[in-house]
Amino acid sequence: MALDATFFAFVGLILFFVLLVYLKVPGMVSKALDARADQIRNELAEAKRLREEAQHVLAEYQRKRKEAEAEAANIIAVAEREAAILAAEAKEKTEEFVVRRNALSEQKIAQAEADAVNAVRSAAVDLAISAAEAVIAKRAEAKVQSDLFSKAVTEVKARLN
Repeated sequence: MALDATFFAFVGLILFFVLLVYLKVPGMVSKALDARADQIRNELAEAKRLREEAQHVLAEYQRKRKEAEAEAANIIAVAEREAAILAAEAKEKTEEFVVRRNALSEQKIAQAEADAVNAVRSAAVDLAISAAEAVIAKRAEAKVQSDLFSKAVTEVKARLN
């Protein structure tokens, strides 16, 4: 057996492996790999937990959004109903106002007609009295005229009241 460079390289390799085992390098590498695997496993578990929490939060926000949309729809519906009620009330009040104004106008017209009729009657009475005075003045004497005039005035007053 010749001791050549291959033999020494082989012996060096064996000594290297023995040194590695003696210094417990494979155990340290194994521990380091186990620690890294545990760290990765923990990170994966944390990521899974965070994902589930995010899904839960997303579901909660979607539920709240749906509730808010439903509440907004209810508010809009209530507002539309109130607007319709207010419009109907305004229309009703306007119609009542028109009816009242018409009634007031008709009442004023009736009063004006009554005043006009009374004015015409009064003018007719005054004219009749004047005519009666003139006729009586031509036909009767002074004492008779005075009695007739007083009597006529009393009758007119009684009838006008």
